[in-house]
Amino acid sequence: MSAPRPIRVLLIGPSMKILGGQSVQIEQVLKHVGARPEIDIQFQWMNAPLPAPFRDIRFLRTVLAWLVYVPVLFARAWRYDVLHAFTAAYWGYYIWVLPALLAAKLFRKKFLLHYHDGQARAHLEHWRWALPTMRRVDALVSPSRFLVDVFADFGLRSHAVYNIIDNERYTFRSRKPLRPVILHNRSFEPLYNIPCTLRAFARVQAVYPDAELTLAHDGPDRAALEHLAHELGLRHCRFVGRVAHHEIAGLYDAADIYITTPNIDNMPVSLLECAASGLPIVATRAGGIPYLMTDEEDALLVPIDDDEAAANACLRLLRDPALVERLTRNAYERVQAYVGSEVAASWVPVYRAVLSGDTLRP
Repeated sequence: MSAPRPIRVLLIGPSMKILGGQSVQIEQVLKHVGARPEIDIQFQWMNAPLPAPFRDIRFLRTVLAWLVYVPVLFARAWRYDVLHAFTAAYWGYYIWVLPALLAAKLFRKKFLLHYHDGQARAHLEHWRWALPTMRRVDALVSPSRFLVDVFADFGLRSHAVYNIIDNERYTFRSRKPLRPVILHNRSFEPLYNIPCTLRAFARVQAVYPDAELTLAHDGPDRAALEHLAHELGLRHCRFVGRVAHHEIAGLYDAADIYITTPNIDNMPVSLLECAASGLPIVATRAGGIPYLMTDEEDALLVPIDDDEAAANACLRLLRDPALVERLTRNAYERVQAYVGSEVAASWVPVYRAVLSGDTLRP
């Protein structure tokens, strides 16, 4: 008796040549789910990289990328059983995801929406067509229980499948003694509240004058953040710009404390990467972070926009080696649930349920 035909899945998302959290996850899903014999998964980019003359013209590049994306998508969609689309909130949802939903309906294919944004509540509350169109998908999946709960508030049934961490890339290292060498690597955008991180570091540096802070990544707030760092009189504060994903492990290994102080968040993979690297974590209780890490068990969680609490958490780590040992060991154990083979196995019943029309449990 021959084996059943693999389920054919077209994964639709941001180009893997454009650095970002979704592109990293797409790479991992293709690698690990693609290794499963039950699934034949292929990739369709949304925003293909354009030639240099158009790459830096903000609105034109979006229009040109969309004009390339839509016909290619429609030319491919009919060959697959399931269209699996990654999405963030707001304009990206409308520009890139709705054409994929339309293609699925046109060709009578199943459509799985994979939502990756901690701003889901605001998106559903304030954008008129978000809720009606999400009700049209065959399955709604998110990487966290936090978003499952948010969607439930709007009458949307969703299912959690964790993000994947490439644990082979990271090496656990105990920090003995712990140095005041602090890392932040979130995008320089308002929702990540990096001014809070800078103010917290100023408090740490008042106690440890040789403390260091490295801020990796980039974004629209960079100039304002550099100005604030100067105003605060921060020393040993480096803005290093974007770091390629294959260099992130070295960045973690060079640091001794990781801090992130967002106002809004979902399930930051950076926290899992830190856990795999043995890097103790200080984070705010924003969005899905308390679903991912437990205060005093595998991280120190502080109130949103409280730089004093964030600084005090860093100082606790520097003064209490036993606390650091306990947090980092527990975090390392927790991250094992997010390795590729475990998560890939959980995708197989999801695709089967979508294809057969079965209801996914949260």
